[in-house]
Amino acid sequence: MQKVYYLSTCDTCKKVMEEIEIPSSFIKQDIKVQGITEEELEQLFNLTESYEALFSRRAKLYQERNLKDQELLDEDYKNLLLEHYTFLKRPVIVNNDKIFIGSSPKTVAAAKKSIHSN
Repeated sequence: MQKVYYLSTCDTCKKVMEEIEIPSSFIKQDIKVQGITEEELEQLFNLTESYEALFSRRAKLYQERNLKDQELLDEDYKNLLLEHYTFLKRPVIVNNDKIFIGSSPKTVAAAKKSIHSN
């Protein structure tokens, strides 16, 4: 599978996708428009072995709900990710059996190398 989960209103997502030069063969899923299904989340989990790795602590809802003051289990992260799209750290780029989560320079460079080394 070659797919990108992103937010079309997010400038950082746009910048990352532009920098990586995501090929047209990749499926691009705007999570605000299409959301993420439990099945899709399971596929991402299988690549990371952690819902927490997919979770964004920068989400406004994370702050508003004072989730930082709670001890969250993997099941909690899963439920929050399914509940609202803003909890997904983005972009999430899947290139076959490799997954790249977020916008750190190291992650972006690794994704670009993975995608364009074929």
